[in-house]
Amino acid sequence: VSDPVGEGFVASLSRPGGNITGFHNSEASIGGKWLELLKEVAPGISRAAMIFNPDTAPGHGKYYMPDFEATARSLKVEPISTPVRSLAELETVITALGREPGSGFVAMADFFLFINREATILLAARNNVPAVYPWGDVVMAGGLLSYGPDLEDIVRRAAPYVDRILHGANPAELPVQVPTKFELAINVKTAKALGLTVPPTLLTSADEVIE
Repeated sequence: VSDPVGEGFVASLSRPGGNITGFHNSEASIGGKWLELLKEVAPGISRAAMIFNPDTAPGHGKYYMPDFEATARSLKVEPISTPVRSLAELETVITALGREPGSGFVAMADFFLFINREATILLAARNNVPAVYPWGDVVMAGGLLSYGPDLEDIVRRAAPYVDRILHGANPAELPVQVPTKFELAINVKTAKALGLTVPPTLLTSADEVIE
């Protein structure tokens, strides 16, 4: 889960305190990192929406917002909290962003947007809105940019934890582990379609580049 403390699974990351421990698949600070990367690829952005479904997003959408808003202030970008609960609302939001010059959006890591990621990519392309996503496969499907934890790495790191518990370790005393490996993917073709030039330094640091 993204927010094991906020969602009530554990008392704290350092000392879970009950019969559950494990790995969480995101961090609140990534909300700011998403916006930093989007601004780097699309420096003309002056307003950015954080799109999420409050029924499925971590903390009902509040988990990532503090870091997103703090980063927006530092970049002189207007942050917009944009809850949506249906595809119709999603389409309305992205279409409206397309009508406002200097707009972009961050797709929050929530199940609604994950399930509807292809529709989100199409709407972003149709309305010429630069966007950043948490999932790498969106870049393969035509999304501009993605940044998020390497989920396969989390699964590999979980195996020794399972072994420790099976050999008698107390979950209450095993700290919840945070992601340590993140992946950046960029679709250069999509950038060109949006009239954007990806900085060479960003291309060099990317784990995957789609030409």
